[in-house]
Amino acid sequence: MRGVLGKSRKMICSLLSQAPVSPAYYYRSSPSIYKPKPSNRFSWGFLAPIPSPAIRVFCSKPGEVGGLMASSVQNQGSISYLTQREAAEVDETLMGPLGFSVDQLMELAGLSVATSIAEVYKPSEYNRILAICGPGNNGGDGLVAARHLYHFGYKPFVCYPKRTQKPLYSGLVTQLESLSIPFLSVDELPMDLSKDFDILVDAMFGFSFHGAPRPPFDDLIKKLINLHYYEQAQRKSPVIVSVDIPSGWHVEEGDVGGDGIKPDMVVSLTAPKLCAKKFSGPHHFLGGRFVPPAIAEKYKLQLPQYPGMSMCVRIGKPPQIDISALRENYISPEFLEEQVEADPLDQFRKWFDDAMAANLKEPNAMALSTTGKDGKPSSRMVLLKGVDKDGFVWFTNYESQKARQLSENPHAALLFYWDGLNRQVRVEGSVEKVSDEESEQYFHSRPRGSQLGAIVSKQSTVVPGRHVLHQQYKELEEKYSKESLIPKPKYWGGYRLKPERFEFWQGQPSRLHDRLEYSPQETDGKRVWKIVRLAP
Repeated sequence: MRGVLGKSRKMICSLLSQAPVSPAYYYRSSPSIYKPKPSNRFSWGFLAPIPSPAIRVFCSKPGEVGGLMASSVQNQGSISYLTQREAAEVDETLMGPLGFSVDQLMELAGLSVATSIAEVYKPSEYNRILAICGPGNNGGDGLVAARHLYHFGYKPFVCYPKRTQKPLYSGLVTQLESLSIPFLSVDELPMDLSKDFDILVDAMFGFSFHGAPRPPFDDLIKKLINLHYYEQAQRKSPVIVSVDIPSGWHVEEGDVGGDGIKPDMVVSLTAPKLCAKKFSGPHHFLGGRFVPPAIAEKYKLQLPQYPGMSMCVRIGKPPQIDISALRENYISPEFLEEQVEADPLDQFRKWFDDAMAANLKEPNAMALSTTGKDGKPSSRMVLLKGVDKDGFVWFTNYESQKARQLSENPHAALLFYWDGLNRQVRVEGSVEKVSDEESEQYFHSRPRGSQLGAIVSKQSTVVPGRHVLHQQYKELEEKYSKESLIPKPKYWGGYRLKPERFEFWQGQPSRLHDRLEYSPQETDGKRVWKIVRLAP
């Protein structure tokens, strides 16, 4: 990730002061190693509001960061690329006047690498990872990435042949050893890396490296290069993920001879280096998310926006994908008849609690499907706002399309899909409006802005433009600015679906999914639920 200039190089400018700033970190004999310069300086009647998860950056399901999907695409032509000198100056400034420490940047860099890998390569399919770490900070990034990948559900191994005794690196090794992550010597690596690993993390050399790689890294780089020939021979080959710079590439000119490492993914850090323009693999990500405005302005950096809370963002277009080849091999616990609750509402609450505990985004989101007298179905996402012995409650505009359809055909279907748990629940039944008192109570429990929005929106009707909604909203704000209570409109209220059928679905390997159906039947004059297993 990082590099600095020699002792004699002075910082070209200070971003934060007019006075010259001397370098805070100096190049040592080992590539990309810094020496710091000392300095002085929910009730079930109504669901409680469900907050967004604190971190949903990594995945909406294992191996996919999604919910808040990190792989937003940024046009590659609009991205800034740094020369080797500029990259060094940026790092020097980060760790000088801007106050970052090398361990902070290393932690952020390693996390960015791990999240980028998780974006593309699911642990269910690419589980075994070998991180090959060099002696400097690029290697430290690889060590940090290995720790995060372990916690993401992967099985990492580490090859770290030229260790340094600096406390930062010794601490990283101790952290990995405490997780029982195996360290492999160069001699313990198989001749053919394709047999034992699914992903190879190239964290040997960063942009500050000069000259030809020395043993044992020259041979390790050759091992990665040879994998390209396995692919040409149509042999299965692990994917290669290079940290910031593919080891052995020229920082600005790229793979000069054309016979270097051919990574499948490059994770550029801070900002991409010029050589990344020559990268032709399918996955280019940017990571780091710590560039302050002062640096961006100084170097006229055009960098993509990171989505949500993500630590990585995709650069360029994702590879073309054969939609017919997309599939997920679900790995889940068995869902057996003897384990389920006799009452489907109790089973639903149990699964809903699991979704809440898993910190899934909006676990109360459900697809509502309705049909009118014409028999044409329509679906949309709504939010569950209450569930009890009488059924499932949501609120909407009584003049909307769904409301019109429900007035013509008071039957509907709900679908909850909890991606991160490989689960879905289907509920079918009759629908009726909730009482005015219940609608009134919920309406006034909403944020004031949501109340005004419900009045403004004549749901499903045509509006000439967004500005009309904003204008009407502003007028209502002024109208009720001195009113403590906003009156609920007559055309807004709740519905309750009384369940007549449930189906609980749990994804399983090889499409042999668990499907348990609950349907009511009369037994000795009592209504009980019959449970049967359906073929997947």
